[in-house]
Amino acid sequence: MRARTAAAFVLGFAAGMLCLGVFLWRTGRIQMPPAIDALLPAWKRPMAPMPVDLGALVAEAKNMPPPVVEPPPVVEPPPAVEPPPPLLEPPPPVAPAPLLFGPPAVTAPPPAATPPAVIGPPAAPPPRPRAAGEADRIAPAVPGLHLAIPLAGIDVTTLRDSFSDQRDGRKHEALDIPAPRGTPVLAVAEGNVVKLFTSKQGGLTVYQFDNTGTYCYYYAHLDRYAPGLKEGTLLRQAGVLGYVGTTGNASAARPHLHFAVFQLKPDKKWWEGTPLDPLPLLH
Repeated sequence: MRARTAAAFVLGFAAGMLCLGVFLWRTGRIQMPPAIDALLPAWKRPMAPMPVDLGALVAEAKNMPPPVVEPPPVVEPPPAVEPPPPLLEPPPPVAPAPLLFGPPAVTAPPPAATPPAVIGPPAAPPPRPRAAGEADRIAPAVPGLHLAIPLAGIDVTTLRDSFSDQRDGRKHEALDIPAPRGTPVLAVAEGNVVKLFTSKQGGLTVYQFDNTGTYCYYYAHLDRYAPGLKEGTLLRQAGVLGYVGTTGNASAARPHLHFAVFQLKPDKKWWEGTPLDPLPLLH
């Protein structure tokens, strides 16, 4: 084992000395005999040292002209930028006009001249022809409230007054108007839709206030609403709001419109008020 270590050391030392000798020979530190240099190709011959004259280099450096330093370029200041004009405030948003259903409102003619005062009680209006079943009517007509018929082509004199009828142990307090399923239901006056509601008894319903917020008109048992109808929609008189059906507790074999009118209380709750008989108000 010691012999192997000694032999490896000797070989390593010899290789190192050989490499050192080759390096010194290649750099010209060791001169080989000319005969041996002649036998080597040119690329294997050591580089000849180049003579350097330090005095000549110093004299040449002193005689060199100083470097020309160019002045820095003159940078002109940028042109003045005018400030932008003040921004104009955007116009206030304009609220969209409410949806209108039905024919446009008719401009009322100018009021007629006030007739001269008449002494004595006012003359009673001519009685409206009564239809069959009207003898038991107890709710008087409301002065100044005139409503359109909610179904086109219906003769009001042929309608039976069902205001005082008993339905499921309670007073009906409404008017039933029979009509084929799908018949358009018309607004009896101008006013906004305040509630679209579905109930167990009335089915698909519409609550509409008049323009003064005094009366509420109730349409029930509708088959469907008019396209685009929603809460807040302004209905013109005779504008279509829905179609006759049998939703709720109405008989499927007897489609009809359940129409009611009630006078609102000061709190303006759309589901309660003082019921009024609708039939004397229809004209």
